[in-house]
Amino acid sequence: MYSFNFLTSVSVLNMKKILIAEDNDSNYLLMTYLLKGHYTLERARDGVEAVMLTRRNKYDLVLMDLKMPRMDGLEATRQIKLFRPELPVVALTANVFEVDRKEAVEAGCAEFLTKPITAEVCIATIEKFTR
Repeated sequence: MYSFNFLTSVSVLNMKKILIAEDNDSNYLLMTYLLKGHYTLERARDGVEAVMLTRRNKYDLVLMDLKMPRMDGLEATRQIKLFRPELPVVALTANVFEVDRKEAVEAGCAEFLTKPITAEVCIATIEKFTR
């Protein structure tokens, strides 16, 4: 009764697993639209959840919004880097000031992307850190 498509299953198994830490539903939906089919995606709605999920699950990369409730993305990145220093965390924010970029890098972010973002830029950045 059930059909098993080996090629599809293998490609899904080989997809990189990305955690998107984003409190805004519209921004998260946009990211899923841009990245669907390319990666396996999970969501954290705030920094506390992002830290908890990275402790529990293996991700290839985290896309981290910087402004979130309960714990902001900078603090979440600092905490994640304590137990997963090799995990690439990419800041994804509407903040465009150089001081924001500097704070993100100091917190442990590997890259700093600004919203709005295109699929091409986002995918190229993910690929840069997950090869």
